[in-house]
Amino acid sequence: MSIQQLENQVIIRNESFIEQAKKLKPHLHERLVKPKALVEVVRDDEAIHGWRTEQAAPAADLLNREYGKNDSFILDFGDHQVGYLTIDIRPAGSPPDAPLKLKLTIGEMPVEMAEPFENYQGWLSSSWLQEETIFVDVLPGTIALPRRYSFRYVKFEVLDTSPKYRVVFENIECKAVTSANLNDVQAIAHHDPELEKMDQISIKTLADCMQDVFEDGPKRDRRLWLGDLRLQALANYETFKTNDLVKRCLYLFAGVPDDKGKVPANVFVSPKLIADDTYLFDYSLFFASTLHDYYFATNDIDTLKELWPTAHRQIELALERLDENYIVRDSSDWWSFIDWQEGLNKQAPSQGVLIYTMKQAVRLAEELDLPQSGNELKRKLEEIVEATRSLLWDESQQFFISGSDRQVSWASQIWMVLAGVLDNEENKKLMKRLLEEKPEVGIATPYMYHHLVEALLVSGDKDQAISEMKAYWGGMIKDGADTFWELYDPNNKEYSPYGSHLINSYCHAWSCTPTYLIRKYDL
Repeated sequence: MSIQQLENQVIIRNESFIEQAKKLKPHLHERLVKPKALVEVVRDDEAIHGWRTEQAAPAADLLNREYGKNDSFILDFGDHQVGYLTIDIRPAGSPPDAPLKLKLTIGEMPVEMAEPFENYQGWLSSSWLQEETIFVDVLPGTIALPRRYSFRYVKFEVLDTSPKYRVVFENIECKAVTSANLNDVQAIAHHDPELEKMDQISIKTLADCMQDVFEDGPKRDRRLWLGDLRLQALANYETFKTNDLVKRCLYLFAGVPDDKGKVPANVFVSPKLIADDTYLFDYSLFFASTLHDYYFATNDIDTLKELWPTAHRQIELALERLDENYIVRDSSDWWSFIDWQEGLNKQAPSQGVLIYTMKQAVRLAEELDLPQSGNELKRKLEEIVEATRSLLWDESQQFFISGSDRQVSWASQIWMVLAGVLDNEENKKLMKRLLEEKPEVGIATPYMYHHLVEALLVSGDKDQAISEMKAYWGGMIKDGADTFWELYDPNNKEYSPYGSHLINSYCHAWSCTPTYLIRKYDL
């Protein structure tokens, strides 16, 4: 393809991109995992969500136990699993004269074993809660559950048998699946055991989210989201180096833009590739960012040439959002994610994301030797940066402000630092001021905490970055995390933007980045 053709290419739904993505579908590695222990859940006000587990017996004791109507037990698989459950059941006593009615509750956290799902009142669908009611007509028999689950614990409740027989559970196992090869990761022997543990749990989190695509969470939503993909890809380059999976995901997004060329925030891949009808200002821009990171990790110039028009189009569409002063218009007819923080105004942080991704797009244009596109991007970038300094910087407060209420938020300062709107010394002063003054509109998710830590690192404050990681991801570890969670507020551990912590994901893609931060920045 010539330079002129590349600069003039029009974006349309691209079946050839979709076909390329299909060819890059990964092989899933399988591993059989057996439960480690029988446990009980115990009320504990000091534990996360008020519940912890205590070991009652080794899992092998299950072979010596018979269960009848209203009996129950909980199995602990030792750590987080993503896969398929198989259970052998045999009768004890008289021949079975009625079906076995069995309820399984499958969960990532002790609270899911303790609090009935029937009490769930959140606004996300309760069908995400993992449970099964099964009737077994013929015993002995094997139950192979067809659904894939994300879990550590499984609660078995025998709802009914008959007075004449009981049941014994045998050979319970999980066929764990991932497209990540754990043998490909070079372990680090870190001088700081807390960071070493953080690295290990990050890698486990990433692996459990690596399936046919980089999923956001194997429990919920089990989809490919662009914001999560960007962070997963960064962690992948430092660990598994499964770069074809990143490439596959980029082609999936590029295959299904809307009629204006905008890529969706997420896609469904089964039963066929479908673009979700959610479009986010920042996530669409992150297509260009993810392509930038992929190219500089792989030097795959052919993929860069093919996907550049899609990436460039995201920048063009974002620029249409600017007002006459080169500032992102803030109104009710758009959605930029940034964070789940309640009350967060998205204007200034979105301006930062735009500048950040435009700088990456300029570098890609230079790699492709596209002077027309590159020069135009540079010109607009200079105007946008100048406007940002002039109109969004509050000299009296020494903070960037956002929206008509001139809100000062953590997210605004963090994204302006990452975007390099100020120079290095000013960035360092801004981050120091942020941590000292602690504006009220804070941070809600590990996704935004990642950007906080990286902003500290790029502004030269490695010690404070490590301190923040230990306080946040280290806090999750102290609260029992074996994979990192979708949501964690050290000051409000019941926090959920969905109305209930039962529906939260406790193995989530955007939480996997400590391994990237530790390895990339030599922490």
